[in-house]
Amino acid sequence: MPPFSAVLQNQTSRVLVVDDLPDNSFLIQAILIDEGYEIQVEDNGFTALEQIKQNPPDLLILDVMMPHMDGYEITQKIRQDSELPIFPILLITAHDTPSAVMGLDVGADDFIRKPVEVAELLARVRSLLRLKHTMDERDRIARQREDFVSRLTHDLRTPLVAADRMLELILEEGFGPLSPDLQEILATMASSNQNLLDLVNNLLQVYRFESGLYPLEFTSLDLGQVIRGVMQELTPLCERKGLEISCSIQSEPLKLTGDRLEIRRLLTNLLGNAIKFTSQGEIRVQVLRHPQGAQYPDAPAVEIQVADTGIGIPQPIQADLFERFKTGGHSACGSGLGLHVSRYIVEAHQGTIQVISTPGVGSTFTVMLPQVQQSLALP
Repeated sequence: MPPFSAVLQNQTSRVLVVDDLPDNSFLIQAILIDEGYEIQVEDNGFTALEQIKQNPPDLLILDVMMPHMDGYEITQKIRQDSELPIFPILLITAHDTPSAVMGLDVGADDFIRKPVEVAELLARVRSLLRLKHTMDERDRIARQREDFVSRLTHDLRTPLVAADRMLELILEEGFGPLSPDLQEILATMASSNQNLLDLVNNLLQVYRFESGLYPLEFTSLDLGQVIRGVMQELTPLCERKGLEISCSIQSEPLKLTGDRLEIRRLLTNLLGNAIKFTSQGEIRVQVLRHPQGAQYPDAPAVEIQVADTGIGIPQPIQADLFERFKTGGHSACGSGLGLHVSRYIVEAHQGTIQVISTPGVGSTFTVMLPQVQQSLALP
């Protein structure tokens, strides 16, 4: 790959000049063409906006004083259109500083006063285009990274799933009896493979959420039914460790609008962590219904508490616990992605998640969710 500076030097930048006076636009066009820029000219805001929607420029040079639609209004319309990419806007004004400040407030990136000086115009154009191309390069690298993560996790997941199924079949003695020593070795291999598969699944899920490529499917679900299904799957883990697990749900059936798969994933993460970090005592799930509250004044809310009597989480770590790759500070902690994914799931349901924990006493994770979603958009 050539150096980034070389990319900029070989890249022809498209500049759109909007001015209702032909003499002004001709002067700017002549100056910039000599510098090798590709120039387009429009004489009013309406045709300029249509041109921008069809083919956004690398830089917009915009006169402030124009009839029907001035430069401030054009700038504001561009910045309010979420479908348009970000590109720099250079305002040309004959007014004083307050006028320029107003332009910057509505979304312009820089301004230049009339009469235009050639050296100053070229310097500001170069500066804004460097900014634009730097942003484009950053976005390109980010897209490449996201694509790499997506492909890598997908390619890793396929053989891990196959290995998981094969190890499960061998442990069930589908290919013949196993000695105790071999059973122990294969059980360790299966556990390690499952941990790696969980890590890959979490990485893939984080990528999907962060890239906005994972729209949720909201339906009406029975929250109590989902919770009991997760508890039933995890009860054998509790029995192996001698832990009690219980659930208390207020006013069943408790209906919730949400993505069943992701709500299940959230509960599995929270209950799985509680079991993992509790060596004795109990795991308690409590679900409360709030008719209305300060957080959701227009809709009833559901509060889900997952409490344990485990090792707890040190206070300094709690604030960043839901960030990517942040762990609870214990040697048994995993990648730090499970709670990060959980936060995404909760926020996608317009909810909140928090933790209260005391080392040596236990932890309580509290999730607040509106029962009815006001919007189905991801955060």
